[in-house]
Amino acid sequence: MKRSFLIAFTFLLCALSYLSCKFNPDMQTPGESYLQGEWQQDSVTMQQQLVSYSLYNLKFNCDSFFVSIKTISKANAGADSCTKGGQWTEYAKGVYDQRNDTLHVRGLFCNADYTYKDPTGCFRSGIYEERFKIVKKTDSVVQFNPTSSVIAINTRLVKRNTCTPKPL
Repeated sequence: MKRSFLIAFTFLLCALSYLSCKFNPDMQTPGESYLQGEWQQDSVTMQQQLVSYSLYNLKFNCDSFFVSIKTISKANAGADSCTKGGQWTEYAKGVYDQRNDTLHVRGLFCNADYTYKDPTGCFRSGIYEERFKIVKKTDSVVQFNPTSSVIAINTRLVKRNTCTPKPL
């Protein structure tokens, strides 16, 4: 009795694990058509009153993204060579998906040339992950509302592109 139960249980586990697994696709997925292109944030509401703020430039190509985050800070960082007089830029790349009004981006911090960032360098390294509530104002204006911040990212379309999926 115990042996047949163990065999049945093992068979069930194998079947479930087989059904729950899926292969990664050979090609990029098309992503969201309205996002395809480059989106620029020019300013932040009340930026003159803020001690520090960030400006975003987001690029979407098929299901991939690249973001540059330029931070401006009035706080005295001392002799830190990383802050370069209160301004610095960080970069990340990865993939995104959207469910309803929430955009989920997940990737890694990288250098401006898309190469992966040395973890011993300045600022953040490793995983970059964020969720945004999306408000599409017009075809060329989108508001990204980070779930980790109260400051909305109002962007305008700088350049539109069309997704041509590439092999992975």
